[in-house]
Amino acid sequence: MALSKPTNLILQLTSAYFERLYTSPVKTKAITSCIIATLGNFISQKISGVKRINEDSLLAFALFGLLFGGPLPHYFYTYIQPFVRNPLILLLIERCLYTPCYQALALHMLSLFEGNSHNDAWKQMKKLYWPVLMANLKYLTLLQYINLKYVPPVLRVLMVNLIGFFWAIYLAQQRTKHSKASGGRK
Repeated sequence: MALSKPTNLILQLTSAYFERLYTSPVKTKAITSCIIATLGNFISQKISGVKRINEDSLLAFALFGLLFGGPLPHYFYTYIQPFVRNPLILLLIERCLYTPCYQALALHMLSLFEGNSHNDAWKQMKKLYWPVLMANLKYLTLLQYINLKYVPPVLRVLMVNLIGFFWAIYLAQQRTKHSKASGGRK
């Protein structure tokens, strides 16, 4: 039947993804995070109405996703979940310890990956850190709790990827606003 072919393709892709997630979790999460962060940045640029795509920004988001966005959360949850089984306590640890550090790292590394100096990256991070962190805590805490409490472990990565896609768009928008406000510097 002709209508079943797209469904079949989706099932095959999903099956391949879960197989890779099981056999090579860090590599799979790194590549997935790279693709999602890059796509989120691309869409953010399109939403902003840019005439020419900022390839430095795309590359920065891709590198961050590949090197940090996939592996760091994987290792954080791998090492903490055996000790903390209660979703509420895990959420508190994640929101109070991991998230502030991760957001600082993200802002700083994105700027460095775009070719900015350490001092410029530090200045940009200091300016964006609190607004981005507060938005993260405000908008993503409930979604993260739902993910930890109700989503089966095998589907949590997909949920985080979906949330990460929209967060990458938001983060790129905030960085673009800051760049325009500071006179066009990255």
